Amino acid sequence: MLQPAENKSQFSPSPSSFNPQKTVNPPIEQATIGRSLVIKGEISGSESLYIDGKVEGTINLADNRVTIGRNGSVTANISAREIVIMGKVHGNIECTDRVDIRSEGSLTGDVVTQRISVEDGAFLKGSVQVKASEHKHDKQNQAKPEPPKAAAAAAGAN
Repeated sequence: MLQPAENKSQFSPSPSSFNPQKTVNPPIEQATIGRSLVIKGEISGSESLYIDGKVEGTINLADNRVTIGRNGSVTANISAREIVIMGKVHGNIECTDRVDIRSEGSLTGDVVTQRISVEDGAFLKGSVQVKASEHKHDKQNQAKPEPPKAAAAAAGAN
C-alpha cells in the first residue's frame, strides 16, 4: 500500500533512496600465466595459479588450486589441493582434494586424488587412484571402540 508523505517511517525507505548493501568478498589471490608466456622450470608458491600459456617442468602448489585454461598446455607433474583441466596436460597429478577434467580438457598421465570428475568429451589416458579422505579414517577409528581387555581375556578363557 502507498503511504502518505507525512506518515513516513524510518523503516520504509523511499524507492529513490534505496541503496542495497553490496557484499564484497576479498578477491581470490590467483597468479596468471598468460596465453603468450612460456615457462620452463619449477613453479611453487602459496597462491592459486591459472595457466593459459605453456609450462614445462614441475608445479607444486600444495594448498592451492591449479587451473589449466583452454589455451593452456602443461608438460609437468602437478601437485596441488585442487586441479581443474580445460586445456592439455601431460604429466602425473597428485591432488589432496579433487581433480576436475572439463569437456574440452585432456590429461595424459597418472592421477592420485581423493575425488575426481571427468566430464563427457574429456580425454583421460593413465591410471587413476582414488584414496580415502583422511577425515573418514579418523571418524571410522573413533566409531570402533576397542573391547575392554578384561572382557577380551574372559572371552579367550572360554
